[in-house]
Amino acid sequence: MTDYIQGFAGYLELERNASANTIVSYVRDVTQFARYLLEVEEVALPQAATEHIERYMGYMSGKGKSASSIARSVASLKSYYGYLQNRGVVRYNPAKDAIPVRTERKLPQILTGKEVERFLEQPQCVDAKGYRDHAMLELLYATGIRVSELIGLNVGDVNLPGSYIRCASRGKERVIPLYPGAVKALADYVKEIRPQMVLSPKEQALFVNMSGERMSRQGFWKIIKYYQGKAQIDKDITPHTLRHSFAAHLLENGADLRSIQEMLGHADISSTQIYSHMVKQKLQDVYQKAHPRA
Repeated sequence: MTDYIQGFAGYLELERNASANTIVSYVRDVTQFARYLLEVEEVALPQAATEHIERYMGYMSGKGKSASSIARSVASLKSYYGYLQNRGVVRYNPAKDAIPVRTERKLPQILTGKEVERFLEQPQCVDAKGYRDHAMLELLYATGIRVSELIGLNVGDVNLPGSYIRCASRGKERVIPLYPGAVKALADYVKEIRPQMVLSPKEQALFVNMSGERMSRQGFWKIIKYYQGKAQIDKDITPHTLRHSFAAHLLENGADLRSIQEMLGHADISSTQIYSHMVKQKLQDVYQKAHPRA
């Protein structure tokens, strides 16, 4: 996607005769949006929809950006997606009809501690699928990794004696610790179940489907929805919900933002700061409900 951003800069200079300052500003706005999409929405620039841009506007508002700054950023995105549309990369311009949303709607949904416990205990370790699903959900909540990173893990990325995994993504590698319950779930799966599931002894994928091949995003999405139904949790749980819950729960229990940033693999600390807003909002809600004079 970097090529398209560079191409956009060239388009602004050669076809729009834009000034150097305008080009720098537009490219910066698009680059920041691309980072937000990858780290918060798990979507690439060409797949962005109007709803992503609207949530991004709320995200910027929550960070204290002025209305004029948000409007300028949206103008940059309209120009950028118009450029992609003219070149046949996208079918429509998602920024064209973007409408600002209230700031509070931008906050991602998280599960409470009890909801996490209820959700994680749904897979029954009575067959191969149950052991695999239990290990996947425990690992996702233990590490907060993205679903793309989860299904991309290989057996060699897991260090059971050391209680950690190595996660390589976007040219960087990070080491993330595991709590004992996740280590046990992984050990049971890796040592006893996975050898029976893989289609080929040469398969490197940590998590495989029932055909013995690497799990797909769609396959894991169905697993999440299945156990959401079994747990009878009304919230809309997605693979990213456990990532958000992981970060928010760490922050609630005293972890510092820099450590959370490193574990999540955020390039910019501002992407991690959204969880501070979530915790503050929760405290405000508790105060309003509990304080006798509130």
